[in-house]
Amino acid sequence: MAEIEKKVEDLSLNASADAADKAQGKPKEKKTKKPVAEGAYPLEVSPEPEYVAHRIAMFDELKRKADEFDAAQPRVPITITMPDGSTRQGTAWETSPMDIAKQIAKSLAERVVIAKVDKVLWDLERPMTSSCKLELLDFENDEGKAVFWHSSAHVLGEACEKHYGCHLCIGPPIEDGFYYEMAMTNDRVVSVTDYANLETCAKNVIKEKQQFVRLEMKKEELLEMFKHNPYKVHLINSKIPDGTSTTVYRCGPLIDLCRGPHIPHTGRIKAFAVMKNSASYFLGDAKNDSLQRIYGVSFPDAKQMTEHKKFLEEAAKRDHRKIGKEQELFFFHDLSPGSAFFLPHGARIYNTLLEFIKSEYYKRGYTEVMSPNMYNVKLWHTSGHWQNYQENMFSFNVEKETFALKPMNCPGHCLMFGIRERSYRELPLRFADFGVLHRNEASGALSGLTRVRRFQQDDAHLFCRLDQLGSEMDATLDFLQHVYGIFGFEFSLALSTRPEKFLGAISDWDTAEKHLTDALNRFGRPWTINPEDGAFYGPKIDILIRDSLRRGHQCATIQLDFQLPERFGLEYRNSGGEASDFSRPLIIHRAMLGSLERMIAILTENCAGRWDFWLSPRQVQVIPVANALIPYAEKVRQQLHDEGFFADVDTTDSTLNKKIRNAEIAQYNFIFVVGAEEESSNSVNVRSRDDVDSKAKGQVRPLEEVLPKLKELKEKRLKGSRI
Repeated sequence: MAEIEKKVEDLSLNASADAADKAQGKPKEKKTKKPVAEGAYPLEVSPEPEYVAHRIAMFDELKRKADEFDAAQPRVPITITMPDGSTRQGTAWETSPMDIAKQIAKSLAERVVIAKVDKVLWDLERPMTSSCKLELLDFENDEGKAVFWHSSAHVLGEACEKHYGCHLCIGPPIEDGFYYEMAMTNDRVVSVTDYANLETCAKNVIKEKQQFVRLEMKKEELLEMFKHNPYKVHLINSKIPDGTSTTVYRCGPLIDLCRGPHIPHTGRIKAFAVMKNSASYFLGDAKNDSLQRIYGVSFPDAKQMTEHKKFLEEAAKRDHRKIGKEQELFFFHDLSPGSAFFLPHGARIYNTLLEFIKSEYYKRGYTEVMSPNMYNVKLWHTSGHWQNYQENMFSFNVEKETFALKPMNCPGHCLMFGIRERSYRELPLRFADFGVLHRNEASGALSGLTRVRRFQQDDAHLFCRLDQLGSEMDATLDFLQHVYGIFGFEFSLALSTRPEKFLGAISDWDTAEKHLTDALNRFGRPWTINPEDGAFYGPKIDILIRDSLRRGHQCATIQLDFQLPERFGLEYRNSGGEASDFSRPLIIHRAMLGSLERMIAILTENCAGRWDFWLSPRQVQVIPVANALIPYAEKVRQQLHDEGFFADVDTTDSTLNKKIRNAEIAQYNFIFVVGAEEESSNSVNVRSRDDVDSKAKGQVRPLEEVLPKLKELKEKRLKGSRI
């Protein structure tokens, strides 16, 4: 516990749930005794843990005093302004957001999850204290959903305390539900056989409609309330400054350190399920205690749970790890964790994506470069990455100097720009680099191709003058639209602004953010703001794509950087020609596909392994109807190969129907069946994967007619597999 540091942002207050979930490593499971048979453990531990009564006694006394304070506050008229500009009257310290919701409509009051008062999330039953602007959010709102799942995590926490008698640690909402992690007070570990008991406990909590009650407490009071729980004590000591206070929330016997806010009561949860469990470390640090983590999901409507489970079933069928194995695209090995081995058919997809982007580079005036994989850390000190990103880098000693594998290309490109004097006439200079990158992701965060340690991306850096910035941003957004149009992805845009940790002057950040804002407005698509989510060296435009299951993925990024040119002393000579007449270039960091590994995972799941012809690793299967036709089948395959297509011949002893079925299962785009008739006319019987009518019998077509059609499908990168 002594070495826990500030790595995890606000975990004690559950404010950075996704970052916390990403950072967790998975410890090796301790050897345990044989699991106890299902039902061997009681529903609730007995006697109840000592800390329950202690917490409740303190809470009741402090809540009584807080209620007395609230009752003494002046009740004065206030005006509540709604998002549409309409106003409603209320009374300070009495009128709550729920009161306003009930005035508007009973259905709204039943549907709303949380409020925002002057843009701050606010409990629905908590009275407003002054005139304000009010928003009412339901589960379909992202912030509303996060609050709903956060409240559900408290329900799970209460169930865990009742069933295990454990010490709770943190329980945040995450992208697809929530989790709670805990330390056991004995040698017991969580088992799937516990799920039924946990769900029963949770359903009892929900049935009781336990209210979420907020209470502000001083640090010393918190330390006394949670003195039985060493993890809460650590969080209080490390996250809450002396002399200050924060809040706890109570539902039933559970009282938890939490900023909130929460739904009005547990009865709002209509469907609740435990999904999985895993091991974790406290604060994601392997030096700390090993914990048990339980994941869950919940909804305000039982139908949504049914839909969610169907979605999970479909997602499991499309899982890129499953399809990657079935189609022999890639695999992972314990001897190189987080680094994919791309097999021949997977390499075909990888290289096709590279060739696609390279062809666009040629059209759009990019220059491809190659840069080293390993640098002395002096480079990363100059760039600022060592100060801000060191823990995510692989570093090692070489001849008494510290070196690191590059996690990104930008510092190397700055060295390239600075090797000689540059003229304003050379700009914009667009360096593109597919170099191998390494990032030291926690082992517990690794997940197939979506989170790896070794990857490549279509990385480019545009060095330009200020007067060129607008046109470069416009061209980059046009590039983005073209690429995602090819894949058929819908996408949304968000401007991520200055983070808490940043380099440079605030005035430069303001200028950069304005340029990105102007570019987004010219682009003409709706966009939103992600406050304080920019890179440490500049603001960025994040692009979120939607796949066929309506899941969101961030791949592309466009970042504006005023800092690196300054840190590397980059200059170009202006048009005046004076010896001292130099200016700093600007840098646009951009990637269209992002990590190729991640993009392949997304594309695999988006198409469920049914690749479009231009991207398919198995484009044509040639099937001879008899062994005597194998030479002609090989001749057809060779002609297809010579035209640049991926074609194979089935020379097995299987029946014709079996061969056709095997080719369909392997997701070949086309099956060319050849017999004596086809050989005599130099033709093929064409069956298309995406043309149901052709599957039954196929069409006999001259090869000289088919080849140009295939070529058009490939060169134009058309959707589907029809000719």
